[in-house]
Amino acid sequence: MGFLGASTAEAWAEYTAIFSKRLSEAGYDDGRNVRVEYRWANGDYNRLPALAADLLHRHARVIVSATTPAAVAAKAATASVPVVFVTIGDPVRLGLVTSLSRPGGNVTGITQLNVEMGPKLLEMLYKAIPTATAIALLLNPAGPNANTLSNDFRGAAETLGVQIHVLNVSTPDDIEKAFSSLAQLRAGGLVIGGDPFLNSHRDQIASLALRYRMPSIYQARLYPEAGGLMSYGGDGREAYSQAGAYAARILNGERPADLPVQQVTRTALVINLRTARALGLNLPQSLLAGADEVIE
Repeated sequence: MGFLGASTAEAWAEYTAIFSKRLSEAGYDDGRNVRVEYRWANGDYNRLPALAADLLHRHARVIVSATTPAAVAAKAATASVPVVFVTIGDPVRLGLVTSLSRPGGNVTGITQLNVEMGPKLLEMLYKAIPTATAIALLLNPAGPNANTLSNDFRGAAETLGVQIHVLNVSTPDDIEKAFSSLAQLRAGGLVIGGDPFLNSHRDQIASLALRYRMPSIYQARLYPEAGGLMSYGGDGREAYSQAGAYAARILNGERPADLPVQQVTRTALVINLRTARALGLNLPQSLLAGADEVIE
């Protein structure tokens, strides 16, 4: 089995552990009756086609693709080997499947639909900083969802009556430069657009947000765990558990075309109260009361 990731092994360690656990519960233990070959692009999406081709050259019976860029690369690489994706966004719009209920072809998987919740991130952050007149959006322009995120955030910002500044970053140096520009832009807060590259640099982003005293939000709970202020989005742990179950079912002989795309419907708001205090924020009780988890 191949596991194709757009990020890094370190950034995805929690998710791959959950995937392996679910695979084992279904009767497949890595190193005993199945071998999982991991390939990581380390945030360089241009490497994904070659990594997918390498997995096919090694005769992978199934390719699990972690994140949207990896899913797109895996689908482009093969029309016959089963692909199980975990994506952010609409897999129909992305061209991965023909429909959620009847995927067709060799591809199926799990979607977190976090792209569609992008405006909700802005709304949650605005509740924490209601006096902000401008908010920045950190985006990786190489991500397949970048345009959708940008357009959705602009519409949501207009509704809230705040100005939005889109900052495109694709290297660690870009991230440093983006933060140094926030004061000049008079941004009162920062939304980090969902993307494997940005996820893999969450420690750097959380550290810079604290240094620049910038309230920020991301869609994965890994961000407040790394010291970021808040996260709101689908449960990635649930998604990778389901991916393990689907991979096992395919190894048992089921066809991807017959396995409907699963949607992670549970969302969670996670707040790092320690970071809020460090930023000097007095978060409204209504926001704290709605949190699914508060990190003290």
